[in-house]
Amino acid sequence: MATIRTPQSERRLPRFVREPFRADTWRRVAYALLAPPVGLACVPLSLLGAPTGRWQRALAHRFLGLPAGADPRAPLKGLAHGLLAAPLNLLVLVVTGFGWLVVPMNLGWPLRAGSDHADSWGGPTFAGAWAFHALVGGVGFLLIMPWVGRAMAAVQLRLAAALLS
Repeated sequence: MATIRTPQSERRLPRFVREPFRADTWRRVAYALLAPPVGLACVPLSLLGAPTGRWQRALAHRFLGLPAGADPRAPLKGLAHGLLAAPLNLLVLVVTGFGWLVVPMNLGWPLRAGSDHADSWGGPTFAGAWAFHALVGGVGFLLIMPWVGRAMAAVQLRLAAALLS
């Protein structure tokens, strides 16, 4: 029986440390950014008869792994998905945008902190405040956001599978 060999770097780091640097994580982020404008644009286009269901299904297939397929009633399904998924897609966009924006904001905390760091979390020293922001807000969110994105993408995927299949 053949043994599957993994690269040396994957054996050393736990999965939660590798997750922010995987392509799947960034595909989910791309879907979170693209789904709201595409879904909202598909609403009027589906009323004109465009195959918006196929477009939205292709987007979910490309970024979330939804099984590929075509349906003759695609404009109606595209309209339904565009309308019903809009609140979820907007929520996912806000959470994803905020969560990933927090990482560089806190890693680069000294650039935005100004001169008064005595009242900042981790203060009263500058080094303590920077360390706190970098570890909790920077590295902490870097490690948490892929898992939050995975959970939100699972809900989006289930909704897309239900409405576009």
